[in-house]
Amino acid sequence: MAKVHVPFDLRHLAEGAAVLEVRGSCYRSLMAVLRDRYPALEAALVRDKAFVLDGEILDSPLLEAVAPDSEIHFLPRLGGG
Repeated sequence: MAKVHVPFDLRHLAEGAAVLEVRGSCYRSLMAVLRDRYPALEAALVRDKAFVLDGEILDSPLLEAVAPDSEIHFLPRLGGG
């Protein structure tokens, strides 16, 4: 299962977990599993964080494949003007 690293500021939404093991073959299925387990966490990740798959920040991850040994991180979105 893929390892989802929960950002420190959102761990309270995942019962304090730092890492979650999640089964999903793509971004959408992975996020659906998170939504089922931790709805508030999934909402915060989608709204406030950038998706990082195996070290690569993805702008449009919707159809990205997720391997069983993938590492997923979420980083704060960068803004600017």
